[in-house]
Amino acid sequence: QVQLVESGGGSVQPGGSLRLSCAASGFTLNYHAIGWFRQAPGKEREGVSVNNANDDSKYYAESVKGRFTISRDNAKNMVYLQMDSLKPEDSAVYYCARHSSSWTWSLEDVEYDLWGQGTQVTVSS
Repeated sequence: QVQLVESGGGSVQPGGSLRLSCAASGFTLNYHAIGWFRQAPGKEREGVSVNNANDDSKYYAESVKGRFTISRDNAKNMVYLQMDSLKPEDSAVYYCARHSSSWTWSLEDVEYDLWGQGTQVTVSS
Protein backbone atom coordinates (compact mmCIF):
# COMPACT_ATOMS: atom_id res chain seq x y z
CA GLN A 1 0.00 0.00 0.00
CA VAL A 2 1.37 3.38 -1.02
CA GLN A 3 1.23 5.62 2.02
CA LEU A 4 2.91 8.02 4.41
CA VAL A 5 2.34 7.75 8.15
CA GLU A 6 3.41 10.47 10.58
CA SER A 7 4.15 10.00 14.26
CA GLY A 8 5.86 11.79 17.12
CA GLY A 9 3.51 14.66 17.74
CA GLY A 10 2.46 15.72 21.21
CA SER A 11 2.34 18.53 23.73
CA VAL A 12 5.42 20.43 24.77
CA GLN A 13 6.25 23.65 26.58
CA PRO A 14 7.71 26.65 24.73
CA GLY A 15 11.41 26.15 24.16
CA GLY A 16 11.02 22.39 24.06
CA SER A 17 11.71 19.89 21.31
CA LEU A 18 9.90 17.20 19.37
CA ARG A 19 10.97 14.83 16.64
CA LEU A 20 8.40 13.93 14.04
CA SER A 21 8.75 10.80 11.93
CA CYS A 22 7.28 9.99 8.54
CA ALA A 23 7.22 6.34 7.48
CA ALA A 24 6.96 5.73 3.75
CA SER A 25 5.72 2.49 2.23
CA GLY A 26 4.75 1.15 -1.18
CA PHE A 27 7.16 3.32 -3.16
CA THR A 28 10.87 4.06 -3.45
CA LEU A 29 11.61 6.91 -1.07
CA ASN A 30 14.90 7.87 -2.69
CA TYR A 31 13.14 8.81 -5.93
CA HIS A 32 11.16 11.58 -4.27
CA ALA A 33 11.61 14.83 -2.44
CA ILE A 34 9.65 14.78 0.81
CA GLY A 35 8.17 17.84 2.46
CA TRP A 36 6.72 18.71 5.82
CA PHE A 37 3.70 20.98 6.04
CA ARG A 38 1.55 22.24 8.88
CA GLN A 39 -1.91 23.62 9.33
CA ALA A 40 -3.20 25.48 12.36
CA PRO A 41 -6.92 25.94 13.02
CA GLY A 42 -8.36 28.66 10.81
CA LYS A 43 -5.16 29.03 8.81
CA GLU A 44 -3.99 27.84 5.42
CA ARG A 45 -1.62 24.94 5.15
CA GLU A 46 1.99 26.14 5.29
CA GLY A 47 5.09 24.51 3.87
CA VAL A 48 7.75 23.99 6.53
CA SER A 49 10.64 22.16 4.93
CA VAL A 50 11.61 19.87 2.06
CA ASN A 51 14.38 17.30 1.77
CA ASN A 52 15.50 16.40 -1.71
CA ALA A 53 16.38 12.90 -2.73
CA ASN A 54 19.14 13.24 -5.29
CA ASP A 55 21.51 15.52 -3.37
CA ASP A 56 20.00 15.56 0.14
CA SER A 57 19.58 19.35 -0.08
CA LYS A 58 17.15 20.90 2.35
CA TYR A 59 15.01 24.03 2.32
CA TYR A 60 13.17 25.68 5.17
CA ALA A 61 10.46 28.26 5.59
CA GLU A 62 11.78 31.44 7.17
CA SER A 63 9.53 30.88 10.17
CA VAL A 64 11.41 27.70 11.16
CA LYS A 65 14.90 28.27 9.79
CA GLY A 66 17.54 27.63 12.44
CA ARG A 67 15.11 25.77 14.70
CA PHE A 68 13.90 22.83 12.59
CA THR A 69 16.00 20.18 10.87
CA ILE A 70 14.74 17.79 8.23
CA SER A 71 16.51 14.53 7.47
CA ARG A 72 15.91 11.21 5.81
CA ASP A 73 17.03 7.60 6.04
CA ASN A 74 16.32 5.98 2.70
CA ALA A 75 17.35 2.55 3.94
CA LYS A 76 14.62 2.72 6.58
CA ASN A 77 12.13 4.57 4.35
CA MET A 78 11.90 7.30 6.96
CA VAL A 79 11.92 11.09 6.96
CA TYR A 80 12.26 13.10 10.15
CA LEU A 81 11.62 16.63 11.34
CA GLN A 82 13.56 17.65 14.43
CA MET A 83 11.88 20.67 15.98
CA ASP A 84 13.78 22.66 18.59
CA SER A 85 13.09 25.93 20.40
CA LEU A 86 9.40 25.42 19.80
CA LYS A 87 7.05 28.37 20.03
CA PRO A 88 3.29 28.50 20.59
CA GLU A 89 2.87 29.60 16.98
CA ASP A 90 4.35 26.26 15.89
CA SER A 91 1.20 24.52 17.15
CA ALA A 92 -0.52 22.80 14.23
CA VAL A 93 -1.21 19.48 12.60
CA TYR A 94 1.96 18.46 10.81
CA TYR A 95 1.89 16.47 7.58
CA CYS A 96 4.56 14.84 5.49
CA ALA A 97 4.03 14.72 1.75
CA ARG A 98 5.67 13.25 -1.33
CA HIS A 99 6.73 15.42 -4.25
CA SER A 100 6.48 13.94 -7.73
CA SER A 101 10.17 14.61 -8.45
CA SER A 102 13.42 13.86 -6.69
CA TRP A 103 14.43 17.52 -6.35
CA THR A 104 12.46 20.67 -5.63
CA TRP A 105 12.77 23.88 -3.69
CA SER A 106 9.02 24.32 -3.75
CA LEU A 107 6.78 24.19 -0.70
CA GLU A 108 3.63 24.63 -2.78
CA ASP A 109 1.30 21.93 -1.54
CA VAL A 110 -0.36 21.44 -4.92
CA GLU A 111 2.89 19.93 -6.21
CA TYR A 112 2.81 17.11 -3.67
CA ASP A 113 0.88 14.01 -4.65
CA LEU A 114 0.75 11.83 -1.55
CA TRP A 115 -0.05 12.93 2.01
CA GLY A 116 -0.03 11.38 5.43
CA GLN A 117 -2.87 11.69 7.92
CA GLY A 118 -1.08 14.23 10.10
CA THR A 119 0.15 14.43 13.69
CA GLN A 120 -0.80 17.12 16.20
CA VAL A 121 1.84 19.35 17.77
CA THR A 122 0.81 21.62 20.62
CA VAL A 123 3.19 24.11 22.18
CA SER A 124 1.79 25.65 25.33
CA SER A 125 2.79 26.55 28.86
